[in-house]
Amino acid sequence: MTKVNADILTWARESAGYSSEEAANKLGIKDARGMSAVERLEQLEWGDVEPSRPLLLKMASQYHRPLLTFYMNEPPSKADIGEDFGTLPPDISMGTQEGILDALIRGVKARQEILRSTLEAEEGLDNLSWVGSVNMKAGLDTVKQSIIELAGFTGEDYWNCSSPDAGFSFIREKIESLGAYVLLISNLGSYTTTVDVERFRGFALSDSAMPFIVINDQDAKPAWSFTLLHELVHLWLGVTGVSGSAGDVAIEKFCNDVAGQILLPDEKVRALGITKADDITHVRDIISSFSSDLNLSRSMVAYRLERLDMITSATWRSLTSSYRAQFLSRRAAIKEKAKQTAGGPNYYVIRKHRLGATLINTVGRLLSGGSLSTTKAGTVLGVKPKNVRKLIDFRRTDAFGGI
Repeated sequence: MTKVNADILTWARESAGYSSEEAANKLGIKDARGMSAVERLEQLEWGDVEPSRPLLLKMASQYHRPLLTFYMNEPPSKADIGEDFGTLPPDISMGTQEGILDALIRGVKARQEILRSTLEAEEGLDNLSWVGSVNMKAGLDTVKQSIIELAGFTGEDYWNCSSPDAGFSFIREKIESLGAYVLLISNLGSYTTTVDVERFRGFALSDSAMPFIVINDQDAKPAWSFTLLHELVHLWLGVTGVSGSAGDVAIEKFCNDVAGQILLPDEKVRALGITKADDITHVRDIISSFSSDLNLSRSMVAYRLERLDMITSATWRSLTSSYRAQFLSRRAAIKEKAKQTAGGPNYYVIRKHRLGATLINTVGRLLSGGSLSTTKAGTVLGVKPKNVRKLIDFRRTDAFGGI
């Protein structure tokens, strides 16, 4: 019988971000037979003791690894996330979230590969001319105009939407019509594996025929559209990578500036008439009213003001910090209210909104044609095989408002 590779037990724990003490507690290992829980875990990792099947299943769950991983000859390579553009604020420590983010990206890449290989075999795939069509040397205006012309919308179209939700759906539909897939994902299937927005606001998986964009749905809804456009610029540049909340590298600023100028052109920002001499309370009031009227994120408006040198960097940092604190407080209140409220939105409504119509329709077509098994369809959609057909066939006449 094949034995567990003890070296992989250590690697899996460390890559999940757990110390020996934390892992022993998560796995339910207790002090026994004159040894501490940590010493018993070390025996397993040194190969002195073979883990039981139930314990191995716990490890697979807690370390976010498939069971077969523990029988491999050597640890698999870390998920290829391209470039990691996220820089964390000094008060944020990700700990185990690095392992969760790695697992999340591996999962999305697996979905992408299943879909890509199936479509290549059954229907063939054409390269998308816009993916990787430019580089930063082309300049901000060139990239911005290329996106506006091909995607077919402007910032004003977005402002005229009825809400940030409707605005996001509008932009998502335009981008998916170009051949991209846009998903809303923040965890591995449970709230305990949620990745903080500070670490991952969005990521782009560049592919010449099947690019994916993933948005962290734990972010404020007015920020989704900006992040979506930011990641679209990554695809336009042909760059795979993860974006956090505080990316300071050149490509992140470039993507922010292109996305910002699409949603909020310079002339619209300058018309606010704000100057560095204005009191921060006055600036905050103007931003609040202005952003609400145009379905925009307050942080994005503040960022645009700073980039146009209309407010100081210190003012921008202060505003961003206060917006973040308000958002976290509001999100905590919403979660607490949800705990006390029975029921909630329909499961299939939520899943459809997070997956997007393009992905669901593609999977449905391949499933109906016999090109994709129910099991693989479930993997691509992130649901159990028994729920695949229900999800695909589910219809709802009203909008996804409020989700």
